[in-house]
Amino acid sequence: MYFKMALLAVTRAFFTNRNQIKQCMSEGFRNLSLGSRVHARTQSLKCLKRTTSQSYAIHATVHRRSPLYRSCESNGDENSRATSNWTYAMGSVIAFSLFSKAEEDTRTDAQKKEDEIILLLKRAKLSMMRGQLHGANGFLHQAIALAHQTNNTQAIIYTYSLMANLAYVQGQLDNAEKLFKVAMSFMLSGGTPQDDNGVIEMSLKLATIYAGQEKNDLAEMGFQFCTESLETKLEKFKELPAEEQSEELRKETRLLLGLTLDSHARYMVAIHRLSQAVVDYKQALLICQEEQGETHPQVPVGQEEQGETRPQSLVLMSDLATILDMQGCHDEALPLVKQAVELSREAGHPDQHVLLGNMAGILLHNDLFEESVKLYKEALALAQSAGDEEALEQIQEGLKEVGNRRKAQKAEAAKNKTD
Repeated sequence: MYFKMALLAVTRAFFTNRNQIKQCMSEGFRNLSLGSRVHARTQSLKCLKRTTSQSYAIHATVHRRSPLYRSCESNGDENSRATSNWTYAMGSVIAFSLFSKAEEDTRTDAQKKEDEIILLLKRAKLSMMRGQLHGANGFLHQAIALAHQTNNTQAIIYTYSLMANLAYVQGQLDNAEKLFKVAMSFMLSGGTPQDDNGVIEMSLKLATIYAGQEKNDLAEMGFQFCTESLETKLEKFKELPAEEQSEELRKETRLLLGLTLDSHARYMVAIHRLSQAVVDYKQALLICQEEQGETHPQVPVGQEEQGETRPQSLVLMSDLATILDMQGCHDEALPLVKQAVELSREAGHPDQHVLLGNMAGILLHNDLFEESVKLYKEALALAQSAGDEEALEQIQEGLKEVGNRRKAQKAEAAKNKTD
């Protein structure tokens, strides 16, 4: 039972911390972000922060915690906190070892093995937080071997999921695909229904991997399966008697649908299908606003300890404005991004510099150079304070583009005057 509820929560790790992706991946899934293949016209900063994933938003579905999840995820969302907690955990193990010499260890062999797996998983996750991915891989291989030895199915699924996440972070998409398939096969063979949110979310991850591998037919089939399964599931909720309805599960399912739409929208942008991306973003934004409000903070529900990010209403609003700007719909894009920036100021949004950068880019495309420079400079200062290197790079590129456009405009004016 320790591993049962932990499984659904750990699947969120696929859309991992963008700092880990920045360090570990030079290519691969980045081609799905707005800031890579179609960023020539506009500074879509947010898409680089979100990987995903990833990680990741509407993606923040709510999951109940199990003792194992608390055990394996209790390391904190900062390295200092992680180190402190890990020191405490290790101290507890040492203390138990010392006391066990005087008192008989009453744990069964199965309990001892499970405790050993938990300890290995804690070490793996701490290593990942520290960027020691090779060490994390070693701990996970020890854990999966032990899980197979003890026939602990939930531990097997949980560990394979972590291994898949780690492979993905390292840009090993083929390996990540295989590991996710293994984890899913254990889930389905264990009786988990195909419309279970855990299965659907793994299917979404596979679809996203296929998109990164440019296996477009498989990617589209995967996104379609996830969308249709979740929409059907939500319709069934409406037919249930009031006493059988679970508001928590309904919200979780709808947020997962929002995540699916958001992921599909980014994929549509990557393959230059902007009109469909707009449709997906609008639906995802509506779901997020209805379920979490407009200023819901960008925090990882269910995975706070991982430091993951999730696209919330303000971010989706800004992304939608960016796509509209790409389509040349400047009049529609500008009010939308202004609203996102104003709300982010009021809420003290942690990615305010990204939203400001997006708005500056849209102003630039409207030839509002003075306002654009002002916002770029404000975004630059905030990005420096946040230590966001990716955003800094994009903002500096935006300022250069302003300068180039000004020069071109002056040259054109001088030429016209001469003529």
